[in-house]
Amino acid sequence: MLKIGITGGIGSGKSTVCKIFSVLGIPVFHADERAKNLIDNNRGIRNEIIREFGPDSFVNGIYNTGYISKVVFTRKEKLHKLNSIIHPFVAEDFSQWVKAYEYAKYILEEAAILFESGADQFLDYIIVVNAPLDLRIRRIMNRDGISREMVLQRMKNQFPADNILPLADWIIENDEKHLILPQILSIHDQLIS
Repeated sequence: MLKIGITGGIGSGKSTVCKIFSVLGIPVFHADERAKNLIDNNRGIRNEIIREFGPDSFVNGIYNTGYISKVVFTRKEKLHKLNSIIHPFVAEDFSQWVKAYEYAKYILEEAAILFESGADQFLDYIIVVNAPLDLRIRRIMNRDGISREMVLQRMKNQFPADNILPLADWIIENDEKHLILPQILSIHDQLIS
């Protein structure tokens, strides 16, 4: 079984691309969703986050995303610390998840910070979903109801597209000029043959 990473900057359209792969019957591990689930349900992660970020990290037992976001998106060292707490748990979760899909020709691991977390080392190939910066900003502003400045602040914590595009085995252009379905089907055909 091949393990394929799929990544791209915030607002590039990774989720849309992954939905199409899912329709093709390809198992997709959504690292960010799994991380949220682990934060909510894993006592080890919870205790480490509280130890590092204080009791305001959780309110009535619920992860305080607003508080954590304010801390980590303004202080890069705190973001690195949060990632160093969460990523080992996500990596272990991925290892367990893969076992359930050993029958598959390939699986996808979708992660916004695939290279930043080091998860790319454990994958066979990488797909990068690419879109122009202004389009990505507009998508995130509309999706999350946040300001342009907040979007740019979040983007600062990801590798720029110029850094990750050369690392891709395939690039899916999601720029509203190219059809994404033929690009996905081409990659799919290569991976199953």
